[in-house]
Amino acid sequence: MPYLVAAVVLVGLLCMVNLLLTVGVIRRLRQQSGREDFSEPMTTGGLAPGDRVPDFAATTTDGEPISGELLGGPAMVGFFSAGCKPCKDLLPHFVEAARQTPGAVLAVVTAGSDEDAAPYVEDLARVASVVTEEPQGPIQSAFKVAGYPTVFLLDADGTVASSDHIIPTTVGS
Repeated sequence: MPYLVAAVVLVGLLCMVNLLLTVGVIRRLRQQSGREDFSEPMTTGGLAPGDRVPDFAATTTDGEPISGELLGGPAMVGFFSAGCKPCKDLLPHFVEAARQTPGAVLAVVTAGSDEDAAPYVEDLARVASVVTEEPQGPIQSAFKVAGYPTVFLLDADGTVASSDHIIPTTVGS
């Protein structure tokens, strides 16, 4: 009988320690995120509004050269990753927004192979200049993309007007 009481007390103590550690981890995560209201979308971790896009050079899937200088502004730039469910969900919305965008539209698809990128390229090529590149390619590096999908709107002078993981509501205005 004393062993049973000792076992119950030990299990109770272990549960209390586990609860305290869990509360500590949650508190730490909230401190690191710097915000407690998760109703707003996450920031991209990339270029912020007002930043100028650094120069980059790449070739589209049609063989056309593209660079920061050639892109100009106003423009919409979307970053997608093959195999990314949120990217797949955003794709039709991006295509529709691209049709309504008065400026240039660039779509960058990150994929390990051309086969992985093919479904995205097929849909995006109708409304945008499309570039496929490996992770951390020249365009992703220039825009400091940290997550997918990410959409940037550029002003006429080539500065970032907005960036988000969703289609900004100011597209086409």
